[in-house]
Amino acid sequence: MVKNPVRSEGDAFLRACRGEPAAHTPVWFMRQAGRSQPSYRRLRETHTLMEIVRDPRLAAGVTVSPVEDLGVDAAILFSDIMVPLEPMGVAFEIREGVGPIVADPIRTAAQVARLVELDPARDVPYVLEAVERAAASLAVPVIGFAGAPFTLACYLVEGGPSRGYIEVKRFMWSQPDVFRALMEHLTRNMQAYLAAQAAAGARALQVFDSWVGALAPDDYEAHVAPHMARLFAGLRHVPTLAFGVGTSGLIEAIARTGPAVVGLDWRVDLAVARDRLGADRPVQGNLDPAVLLAPWARVAEAARGVLARNGARPGHIFNLGHGVLPETDPAQLQRLVALVHEETRAATHEGEQTS
Repeated sequence: MVKNPVRSEGDAFLRACRGEPAAHTPVWFMRQAGRSQPSYRRLRETHTLMEIVRDPRLAAGVTVSPVEDLGVDAAILFSDIMVPLEPMGVAFEIREGVGPIVADPIRTAAQVARLVELDPARDVPYVLEAVERAAASLAVPVIGFAGAPFTLACYLVEGGPSRGYIEVKRFMWSQPDVFRALMEHLTRNMQAYLAAQAAAGARALQVFDSWVGALAPDDYEAHVAPHMARLFAGLRHVPTLAFGVGTSGLIEAIARTGPAVVGLDWRVDLAVARDRLGADRPVQGNLDPAVLLAPWARVAEAARGVLARNGARPGHIFNLGHGVLPETDPAQLQRLVALVHEETRAATHEGEQTS
């Protein structure tokens, strides 16, 4: 794979976040930092994930390397959504091949009351330093991130990854006041965590609500949307992006909570989603991550399909419909970035000539 391709120019990502025309459609990939990168795999031979996250030099290096390797238009901070929970009093471990496992799942009001308020500068200075280091070394924006209150609540209540999210739904329905207190605590603290990342140099902030697609629309509106609206209302100084999995039935409700950009997974047609959300709402997505395991001809066909469904409308950030799979060949990602840049740059120039 060719190292250090020419970096994409200017502020295409931030312009797309604002719904403005850009010189080309910007590209970045969720989980572009880590997993499929050979350099990251070598690093993991001697360091655990949390050891990398807690070392600002290492975390910044993993954050920066995809920009240098792939030529993407933004960097996503290398960290984990569970990181701010530990100083809040939550003991957990990240088990290889499983995910986060919480030692004492939250099921009572007393447990919610014992959660500690997060002070980002005191409790997670290594995250903020990693943002600072990455931002100082890049010409493209660094995206900070946090888990959304509901997704964090899923881990806290279920105790780990879940298929049906039965315990968190039972908690939400049987103890609505306690669940609301948990969501308020998480909302307040994730807002402070994200704001601190922005102050450290993050130019945009993504909120990962990975498991919110498990909810019916009525439950989302009643138990999640008010908290997300408060979260985004306190982060107006930088563009915010909301992303969830299996959320095709929720995208209008998600948009109403106030993020600048609505992330789309691969299960919704991008053209249909843009029509449902309105032409002025920027979107991000939504190539099926598994397509990158196919031959290049199929990858190119699928990517052109995503671009065609957007129809050259401004406010589109090209991304996958979820994270990069570990089996992905980085050369496929590099070719994909080049394809999106070249084809949308050509379309932009054609539009300028005919206007």
